Amino acid sequence: MKRFSCVWVMLVIFAGSLLAQGMTPKNDTLLQVGDSFKNQSLQQAESLLVEHSQQKQLDSLVQAELRREMQKINLDIRKQKELEDKLNSIAVADSLKNLQRLQRIEELKKSSPGFPVAPFGDTLFSINTRIGSFQPAERAAAVAERIQKLAAGENFDPDSLLVVPSENSSDISYGELVVMAVTDLDALWYSRSREELAGEYAAGIRKAVTAQQKTNSILSWLTRIALVLAIMIGVAIVFYLVNRIFNRSRDFLLHNKDRYFKGFSIKKVRLLTPAQNLRIVLFANNLLRLLTLFFAFYLALPLLFGIFPETRSWAAVLWKWVANPAGSIMLGIWNYLPKLFTVIVLVLVARYTVKLLKFLSMQIARGTLVIKGFYPDWAKPTFDIVRFLLYAFFFIVIFPYLPGSNSPIFKGVSLFLGVLFSLGSSSAIANVIAGLVITYMRPFKIGDRIKLGEVTGDVIDKTFLVTRIRTIKNEDITVPNSTVMSNYTVNYSTSSRDLGLILNTTVTIGYNVPWQKVHQLLIAAAKDTEGILKDKEPFVLQVSLDDFFVTYQLNAYTAEAQAMAVTYSRLHQNIQDKFNQAGVEIMSPHYRAMRDGNKPAMPQ
Repeated sequence: MKRFSCVWVMLVIFAGSLLAQGMTPKNDTLLQVGDSFKNQSLQQAESLLVEHSQQKQLDSLVQAELRREMQKINLDIRKQKELEDKLNSIAVADSLKNLQRLQRIEELKKSSPGFPVAPFGDTLFSINTRIGSFQPAERAAAVAERIQKLAAGENFDPDSLLVVPSENSSDISYGELVVMAVTDLDALWYSRSREELAGEYAAGIRKAVTAQQKTNSILSWLTRIALVLAIMIGVAIVFYLVNRIFNRSRDFLLHNKDRYFKGFSIKKVRLLTPAQNLRIVLFANNLLRLLTLFFAFYLALPLLFGIFPETRSWAAVLWKWVANPAGSIMLGIWNYLPKLFTVIVLVLVARYTVKLLKFLSMQIARGTLVIKGFYPDWAKPTFDIVRFLLYAFFFIVIFPYLPGSNSPIFKGVSLFLGVLFSLGSSSAIANVIAGLVITYMRPFKIGDRIKLGEVTGDVIDKTFLVTRIRTIKNEDITVPNSTVMSNYTVNYSTSSRDLGLILNTTVTIGYNVPWQKVHQLLIAAAKDTEGILKDKEPFVLQVSLDDFFVTYQLNAYTAEAQAMAVTYSRLHQNIQDKFNQAGVEIMSPHYRAMRDGNKPAMPQ
């Protein structure tokens, strides 16, 4: 507790010195320049007031003289009419001039509130006019100094502070000391009588001096000291409790780290280890402790400064630093609530609309919901397109309701992102458009065996940007959709499901072998091959008659497009076996045996 009290006292002294430096004028020249401008504004308003008062007196004299003339010439009706018209014109002109002059005076009063008389910190009243060469700022400082002398004296009697009227002013006096003089110009500034204004000033001075003397009494000082000690003890207790609570929470986290901290992963991707997770939470715990201590100390400062009259203005400043931002935030939140409710409603509508569309797309993809002319494989890409357009539409609708959407920074960032998107997305947009065309052209779907240019394999992924193909060697090849659109595509799987995919291979046999026997051997080899359809008869085509051999093409049906390579291998094995068993020599490629008694090129 002693340590906390010492720290608290040092912090209070340090903060008080900083605030005192902040409150002390650092540049007297700037203050003097500001006072000179203020004095000029007040002098301008004072001149207008004097001019206004003199004009009223002059107009009243002219009007009185005209009325006297009217009384003298009561018999001359025509002359009397002329004088009445003159009086009316003077009244109208005066009213217009007075209105303009009063408007100008009110504007000057608002822009130049005068110099406050604040001998004890609080402003008692303001002085806006001068007396001779005595400027308003000098008058205010002199009056404040005399009021402080009254409070410094002993046995102040409020009833002895009197208003003494004279020809040109009403003096507020205490014995032989003239505290201040209230002139007709002062009264004219506030549109009151001189005696009334002087009485108000005198009452305010009596009240302020009496309160100040009570404040400086021994009992008041003892009360302040007691309050300071109570606040310091309270803050020390708060510091102790806050440190104890957060130390307990830290110990709890350390003792249960294996239970609560297991790292952080997103879709099996480890982002944080358990040790890193623990360090982050401990750092947040310590940061929250320091923030709590800071706010406790900061909120105690206005209470401490509010005890002493000399520092109450500092307390008000500290409260404003907290209250004004907090009030602005709360007012901003309150004013934003209608827009927030609108955003929430729009977000809910968008969310459940997307859920409904997702449900419908799943039903179409499963075949539960059938729409004529709409293929099931269109369901997912169509849902992705509609979802993107729907989110874009709702974002455009919600954007004006977002806080700060009209700020220049927000607009600048939006413009910057738009420029980046327009400059760097030409190829991406081309791929997206190609992806849309491919989706609804349906040249292939996921799982089909295709040949794209020089690439042959199975389609494993199809997005709006790229198509991924896995070859029979397990090579994953990514092809941009714009490239897919610019090349021909062979789909082996489409016809294999219904018609059957025709596999074909060629052999060359010499002219000495009857073609009927060659056809029989090739068809037998196809029928014995695993993967060849049994219900569709293979057939042979004689594609050419060459110099030394005949070219035969075997055609057989299969429903397993993904097993094309294996089926071809088995078919070639069976062709070799059948021809060897029949003693027929295969002349491929361009093989010609010399018939000089040598053995044919066939295995035993």
